[in-house]
Amino acid sequence: MLWRLYFEILDFIAGFIPNKKLRERVRHVHLYDYRRKFNALRNIIPNREFKNIRIIKGGWNIGFIVDNKYVCKIRKAFDKSTPTERIMREKRITDTFRSIVPLKIPQIDIIESNGFTFYKYNFIPGKNLNRMSKRTIIKHGWEWGTQLAEFIYAMHNYDTPDIADLKDGAGDGWNHNDICNNIIVNPKTMKIVGLIDWEYAGWGTLDTEFKNCTAFSKKIENAGLGVAIQIHYHILSKKKKK
Repeated sequence: MLWRLYFEILDFIAGFIPNKKLRERVRHVHLYDYRRKFNALRNIIPNREFKNIRIIKGGWNIGFIVDNKYVCKIRKAFDKSTPTERIMREKRITDTFRSIVPLKIPQIDIIESNGFTFYKYNFIPGKNLNRMSKRTIIKHGWEWGTQLAEFIYAMHNYDTPDIADLKDGAGDGWNHNDICNNIIVNPKTMKIVGLIDWEYAGWGTLDTEFKNCTAFSKKIENAGLGVAIQIHYHILSKKKKK
């Protein structure tokens, strides 16, 4: 609830800015039109489901977790001039790989309200691996390394003309590109159950994908998860080539 409280307080304070243009600029640039986006969701989500809202912020997006049932995300700098193709990019990639990879990928629906376009998908219950202790990551890292290696192998070695137009640089396969921050673990079984936040997914190199498994968390890197992933990936790769 901390991000929601943050936005609520700053939006309230912004209301006291006497200059209308400056007030609107602060709300648009620094608060990402939080209030307008929040109200846009209220118009399309039943009130009974709008009692427990959490805010998440990261990458290009701001998101609203509704009653731990589903997530509605929208680009921070969204406006009516945002190209449809840019909004649909994440949906096209996740639709392509949902039946290919061994981990759960959220199914994205596109919803519109008050001139805003949101990505909506079911909330995946669990705990973000990056919030676990180094000791826990070390304990389960070998098993998690296997799961993530299988995921990376399945995704990186699958190519299809369906999304060929989204290849925007040099590379040798498709990457999630932000695995480190978006691994969801079932705290009861300690199994990885899904990967979320696909806005950075794209065509790239295998080395880049390996680096991005730990690049944004010294804790995960120092726990040796990246090493486990690469070892399992190369073992899997040899088996597949036989």
